[in-house]
Amino acid sequence: MPFPIVNSIISWFLKKRIHQIELFLKYPTDVQDEVLAKLLQTAKRTEFGKQYDFSSIRTYQDFADKVPIQKYESIEPLIERCRKGEQNLFWPTPIKWFAKSSGTTNAKSKFIPVSNEALEYCHMKAGKDMLCLYINNNEETKLFTGKGLKLGGSSDIYEDNNSYFGDLSAIITENLPFWADYSSAPSLEVAMMSEWETKMEAIIDETIKEDITSLVGVPSWMLVLLNRVLERTGKDNILEVWPNLEVYFHGGVNFNPYREQYKKLIPKKNFQYYETYNASEGFFAIQDRNGSKELLLMLDYGIFYEFIPMSDYKGENSKTIPLADVKKGIDYALIISTNAGLWRYLIGDTIRFTSLDPYRIKITGRTKHYINVFGEELNIENVEDALKLTCEKTEALINDYTVGPIFMEGKKSGGHEWVIEFEKHPKSMNYFTEILDNALKSINSDYEAKRYNNMTLAMPKIHVAKKGLFYEWLKQKGKLGGQHKVPRLSNSRAFVEELLEI
Repeated sequence: MPFPIVNSIISWFLKKRIHQIELFLKYPTDVQDEVLAKLLQTAKRTEFGKQYDFSSIRTYQDFADKVPIQKYESIEPLIERCRKGEQNLFWPTPIKWFAKSSGTTNAKSKFIPVSNEALEYCHMKAGKDMLCLYINNNEETKLFTGKGLKLGGSSDIYEDNNSYFGDLSAIITENLPFWADYSSAPSLEVAMMSEWETKMEAIIDETIKEDITSLVGVPSWMLVLLNRVLERTGKDNILEVWPNLEVYFHGGVNFNPYREQYKKLIPKKNFQYYETYNASEGFFAIQDRNGSKELLLMLDYGIFYEFIPMSDYKGENSKTIPLADVKKGIDYALIISTNAGLWRYLIGDTIRFTSLDPYRIKITGRTKHYINVFGEELNIENVEDALKLTCEKTEALINDYTVGPIFMEGKKSGGHEWVIEFEKHPKSMNYFTEILDNALKSINSDYEAKRYNNMTLAMPKIHVAKKGLFYEWLKQKGKLGGQHKVPRLSNSRAFVEELLEI
């Protein structure tokens, strides 16, 4: 069948989903109430469901009163029992897949349960919706005349006690229908390679002669791949390799630090960037408009959402609110209950609503990724915005960075110590530091107050990292590729000191 016909058929099939999306846009709280009721009904005879008397829960308030907020440590004993073969603990259908969480560089791994329902009605459904929303906004797309290049993480799948664990991307790849291999690259054999650098070369070998029309992956690692493609081919930009490339679906890290580099690599005026918000625990939101920086909260994936205003955040002892009670412009910690048996789970992300009709959000950071050693309350959004302003004024480009505290000694002020790897260095580091400091002051009044007369915080201290330092650091930790990320902000000096020792 000719590719234009295939393109038309697939586009028509995916667009049928728009009518279902319109339903939860119109009745968001009703849809969420139905999700909660179905989750409770399904799991009421599990060990967890009996412990918290799911059968007696009639309202959201019942749910919030009876079931405690959980962190991973709270449910780890149940998950470990499930990994050893016990079933019907927190979800009634058999769970044999566990996504090994790779969201941080911590040595301790988390094993997030992935049920068949979560695979089909959350993760895979979201993949189709991502394409559906893009096609709905771009009627002339030729997306399916070529292939999508998907850059997944480590694809090792390990078997243990008749259960399997690995990166979420590997679990999804393992469960894709056979026909998916025809529309995507690299091949299944290459996608499942475990050694990252060998895999990168194999991906390039397979794809430089293909007609690639879309990219899917984490910005930091996709950037490494695209630069290697240019090195291998000797081309000036990616469009000389893949002239029909039209969209990049990205997620996992803030895109702002990478935006200018992508514009250089893909110099196409109408090239589209579509952001997604997904994790091992579930798929939560998708950009639903061209050029938007907001994400539509997806309400019918078998995930029930609750929120903690960060101004009242007390971890597991926090008071939550349902979707119907959220307001715009407030940072909330996200709580999820899912069709894989996570109940009132504190995922660790913070979001802000930019619209309530429909419910659109921005990811503002992590509950742990901030610096507040001196009362400066500096979060990731503050830092990303300040860096964007600083790079614009100094014509610098940044690849990676991390920030930690300088603790007070005697009468000396404290401070923030930065390690920054530049793609393009500023002409003057002193000027860069001054602009960054002023930008942080203008964005965050708490930081500005602590910087007053250098009394609490001194001027930032910036180390210029050698080229490839962060890559080398992650490589030493065995954390190349996929969802592995450089921690941006920390109340500890551990990351900064490790980097400075390399």
